[in-house]
Amino acid sequence: MGSGQVTDWQVLSLEGKRVTVAGLGVSGVPAAKALHARGALVTVVNDGDDARAREQAEELEALGITVRLGHGATLPEGTELVVTAPGWKPDKPLFVAARAAGVDIWGDVELAWRLRGPDAAPWLAVTGTNGKTTTVQMLASILTAAGLRTAAVGNVGVSVLDAVLGEQEYDVLAVELSSYQLHWAPSLRPHSAAVLNLAPDHLDWHGSMEAYAADKGRIYEGNRVACVYNVADKATEDLVREADVEEGCRAVGFTLGTPGPSQLGVVEGILVDRAFVENRQQNAQELAEVSDVNPPAPHNIANALAAAALARAFGVPAAAVRDGLRNFTPDAHRIAHVADVDGVAYIDDSKATNTHAAEASLAAYDSIVWIAGGLAKGATFDELVAKSAKRLRGAVLIGRDRALIREALARHAPEVPVVDLDRTDTGAMLAAVQEARRLAAAGDTVLLAPACASMDMFANYNKRGDAFAEAVRELGV
Repeated sequence: MGSGQVTDWQVLSLEGKRVTVAGLGVSGVPAAKALHARGALVTVVNDGDDARAREQAEELEALGITVRLGHGATLPEGTELVVTAPGWKPDKPLFVAARAAGVDIWGDVELAWRLRGPDAAPWLAVTGTNGKTTTVQMLASILTAAGLRTAAVGNVGVSVLDAVLGEQEYDVLAVELSSYQLHWAPSLRPHSAAVLNLAPDHLDWHGSMEAYAADKGRIYEGNRVACVYNVADKATEDLVREADVEEGCRAVGFTLGTPGPSQLGVVEGILVDRAFVENRQQNAQELAEVSDVNPPAPHNIANALAAAALARAFGVPAAAVRDGLRNFTPDAHRIAHVADVDGVAYIDDSKATNTHAAEASLAAYDSIVWIAGGLAKGATFDELVAKSAKRLRGAVLIGRDRALIREALARHAPEVPVVDLDRTDTGAMLAAVQEARRLAAAGDTVLLAPACASMDMFANYNKRGDAFAEAVRELGV
């Protein structure tokens, strides 16, 4: 960890500045409005020209903002700054032209950071391949239990820009940041931050695992109090070592094992803190019981420890960690218990859209009939199946890329019975649940952890999880 003094705030002058906003959507529209309200001369460019885009364009044009639909590849003449939607890839012609002209490119997170006032709430930031939303929501629950005015914002649903510019005053913000958002946020300097884990994801966007990890690592830049990393994932600790932080900032690890000094971990069913205590070589502070974490699956306990570490870095007392975790209810489709039917538990983890998330989900149960498949997004499944083979009692495969999982099962778990459903219609989920019921025995868990995206069959992972839950309910009729 290097160290260097970072300027936390300076006035951002936008009056008369020619700013191009790249993309409409959930981030582009508020960004365009915020820039326009501060005197910028705003032009919005967008690839699409559909009904939704035309509706948004009409709203912005009524304010005096120029909108060019179907022209997302072209940099408007005279542009002095580009503010982009986070999902736009860095190699788009518009960005190539901007870089060639020496024009800065910011995301909405960078814009929010620059528009913060001198007394703005500090940010506690979270990123990682999996677990970000749950961890940020846990963190917000803990901060609320401590009596602090806070919100879970960023990639979690409420935009950071809306949080920063809204009328609500906050003491601290719990901020979820994707690798896309971090890529476009060069001056972001959180109070403290955590990288939960790193596994291959979005490599088509970033170009390589190294570039993906580097963008995740940006979250540690300029941290003031703590860089929180996963002891079980060395790549996260490596990012801490490479970060340029403020003097006195510490590396704080979290582990599912017994923690060492400057770590949080688990001892005999108790979450304990050996980082934010006096004489951490000898002392530990009890924070909560494992049973206070909902659900108490291993990867969710890791999420809780990361959230606790960030809260403790902000000075939150131990009792608030316990109360916040007890008060927290996870979002739908994250290891959600749907029902028990004939002694078999049915668990919906439709949010497990990649192999890393599915591995964590499979590790939470001992005897599993696994429902998997969908859009693989370039993933391979050999490592996942090899690690999970001993837990599998059967597998039911759905979706376009199910053959990739079937072949991995044949190589690494040939004794596991497999049902290959040759259909991708939405009704396939009912058939999958019925087949899983046939394979399962009392004491087993039927687990929807697809390890794939959902869009070949469903609008999103929420719809996929809803279909699973509905199919399970039909079993009990």
